[in-house]
Amino acid sequence: MKKKIGLVPKLIMGIIAGILIGSYAPPIIVQVLVTAATLFSAFLKFVIPFIIIGFVTAGIADLATGAGKLLGVTTGIAYGSTIIAGLGAFTVASIIFPSFIDPSVASKIGNPEAGMLPPIFTIPLEAMVDVTAAIVFAFMLGLGISGLRNHGKGEHLYGMAMEFQEIVTKTLSTIIIPLLPIYIAGTFANITYAGQVWNILNIFWRVYLIVIPLHLIYLVCQFATAGAISGKNPFKMLKNQIPGYLTAVGTQSSAATIPVNVDCAEKNGTSKQIREFVVPLCATIHLSGSIISVTSFAVAVLMMNGMPHGLQVMLPFILMLGIAMVAAPGAPGGAIMSALPFLPMIGIPSDGGLASLMIALYLTQDSFGTAANVSGDNAIAVIVDHLNKKWTKKEDSKRAA
Repeated sequence: MKKKIGLVPKLIMGIIAGILIGSYAPPIIVQVLVTAATLFSAFLKFVIPFIIIGFVTAGIADLATGAGKLLGVTTGIAYGSTIIAGLGAFTVASIIFPSFIDPSVASKIGNPEAGMLPPIFTIPLEAMVDVTAAIVFAFMLGLGISGLRNHGKGEHLYGMAMEFQEIVTKTLSTIIIPLLPIYIAGTFANITYAGQVWNILNIFWRVYLIVIPLHLIYLVCQFATAGAISGKNPFKMLKNQIPGYLTAVGTQSSAATIPVNVDCAEKNGTSKQIREFVVPLCATIHLSGSIISVTSFAVAVLMMNGMPHGLQVMLPFILMLGIAMVAAPGAPGGAIMSALPFLPMIGIPSDGGLASLMIALYLTQDSFGTAANVSGDNAIAVIVDHLNKKWTKKEDSKRAA
């Protein structure tokens, strides 16, 4: 039986193949690969609005199934945690990245897309709806379905939203993700041909050394907060979380980790009702690890190109990502795919060399981001469980009085 090669090894092979082709192959070979990457990029741009509609509509519509107050509190904590993680990553990046991405490095790199070879031909494939319209439509439809379901209606629309999300997920898993190594190879071949690849890689290996420890530090902060609120030992809870973390690293899937994560929540003393509600919900809406990665890579790319990267640029981007990535963990690479349409908010085109560079960088560490996402879910479960017990006690006291 043949052993299946995972996505990360394929991406690394794509990067290496692209560098070798860009360094040694004749320009026509590079152009053929660039043409394939350009055609893929056009298809990706076409699919992006549907990714937004599929993920965000289904994610918001699904929030109708919670228990009122608990749903609101859990969603609020998850969103707040995601935004704090993004702002924390931005702060760390702003302080540390200038030590190895200074103006001289930015001027040396210049525009990574300058000097690249053009594709042999292109296909005029335009998106059926623009990104802004897709976002507005997804929110309108998702909130509408959620409201209808609270009144015992809208189940047909809900089913359609869920099935459309399955179509988008299938498109990602059978077309986009399998072809990503070719896209990445074409991008790196062109960057290498333009003479920029080593300058860029010299920066990003250092970014990795910051991003992955940042996941772990934020995880400790989440459990420390949960411990302070609930009175439980944060280190014991972190120890109980290890199986969930390792499962997520191995599977790169929030959904596949849910059963293990529910067991971890049980060891942390979270009640059955809360753990079976919060863990699956947060696997969909809590993306602290993903936003740390996306924010860090975005700041690095902006610095490399000498582009504005202050809080006034990044804050709207981070706030939007916290919403746009809802339900993205349901698909391979869903978080970075959901982030692509919003890169223009900070000056990075959603297609082309810089976007594919961000995709490659994100996906090669995706397992660690996913592990940080799902592990943080149990910190939220502990907090919600504590609040729920407090509210229940208060209600019981009122009834007794």
